Amino acid sequence: MTPVSSKLHADDVSLLMVLVDTNPYFWNSMKNTAFTFPKFISHVLAFLNSILLLNQMNQVVVIATGYNSCDYVFDSSTSSMQRAECLLEKLGDFVDKDESLSQEDSVDGVGFSLLSGSLSMALCYIQRVFRSGPLHPQPRILCLHGSPDGPGQYVAVMNSIFSAQRSMVPIDSCVIGSQHSAFLQQASYITGGVYLKPQVSDGLFQYLSTVFATDLHSRSFLQLPRPVGVDFRASCFCHKNTMTWVSYALFVYQYSASITRNAQLADQILERHESRIPQPRIRGGLQMVVE
Repeated sequence: MTPVSSKLHADDVSLLMVLVDTNPYFWNSMKNTAFTFPKFISHVLAFLNSILLLNQMNQVVVIATGYNSCDYVFDSSTSSMQRAECLLEKLGDFVDKDESLSQEDSVDGVGFSLLSGSLSMALCYIQRVFRSGPLHPQPRILCLHGSPDGPGQYVAVMNSIFSAQRSMVPIDSCVIGSQHSAFLQQASYITGGVYLKPQVSDGLFQYLSTVFATDLHSRSFLQLPRPVGVDFRASCFCHKNTMTWVSYALFVYQYSASITRNAQLADQILERHESRIPQPRIRGGLQMVVE
């Protein structure tokens, strides 16, 4: 993907928007595994430090994606030198707030993160950077996501994806959950980003540093992972459920049945009208119409 030339600050200067999944229901389901939330955050901190070390002009913004809310928890352009402490403090406050809000809801299973909200916040921040002047870093979004997709967010997520595509902002996706994300597969495919699901969670930092640390200019010289397949299934606008082949079959059947019923009704109406039309009668070699 080639960014707009008028929006370039330098070839290797990046604005990285990192969306961190802090869904308490998801991480509670991971507490009995070796990959816990504190270990995940340690990998993320090491990755953010490596981004800032690659170029002193790089900028990193972290958005926490919770179950009930989203918020900016770190901005390298405004934070002091104690970056790790600042990030951990704000992230801890956000997690406590999100967990307190989650206690009011009864959720079966893992629950969904507000991916649509965090994507919208990232794009709003990027648009402010675009309007700050003609010269600025190249923006990109990195989603560190583990929660399952929320079918009810389909429209909002797709709107964010198309907005990122229009602004030429790639969306990279690193899925740390047990299942793939159809939303993020489509986001990375449409915007020209990279989609990756690490096979070994303990090596998350190695995956992040080798795949997602490179700037957009350097990507053209690298062989980055390519998705084997993309799940393009949509979600039903009415029932907010992911469409399956059974849903498509039922929809086509209902549509065909509706056409059949309409055709049968039209035939009945035509037959009624034809019975009322006077039929011609031949008399003396001439056609006579009986009125």
